[in-house]
Amino acid sequence: MYSEKVLDHFQNPRNVGKIDDADGIGEIGSAQCGDIMKIYIKVDENEVITDLKFQTYGCGAAVASSSVASTMLIGKSIDEALKFKNRDALVALGGLPTEKVHCSVLAEDAIRAAIWDYSQKTGKKFEGLKNYEPDTSH
Repeated sequence: MYSEKVLDHFQNPRNVGKIDDADGIGEIGSAQCGDIMKIYIKVDENEVITDLKFQTYGCGAAVASSSVASTMLIGKSIDEALKFKNRDALVALGGLPTEKVHCSVLAEDAIRAAIWDYSQKTGKKFEGLKNYEPDTSH
């Protein structure tokens, strides 16, 4: 049912935790659907994500999606991170069952929400956030 990469990221998740002085925090999901992701980012003066941690409550696919996304985005600029799509996580994980694809969408949305929070705190505008407001009702 799950690829070896999904199982590895679920059993050995990377970058789990919280950043106490995070520059941006994004939380997506709901207890009703069963998956909640919280992404914390640190951003340097060059707009590069220097650290990204996550806390995910949900199934193995949700944890794996958060984990793989974290490994893909640390060291990327904000503009590069805003181009991250759920299909990038799907490819990196070797796919997910159809009924679990929404977990990769949650990862994309949580990252975008963390960047949106960063932009709100700093007043910085990013083209990739044009007309964006986080939807936390997934």
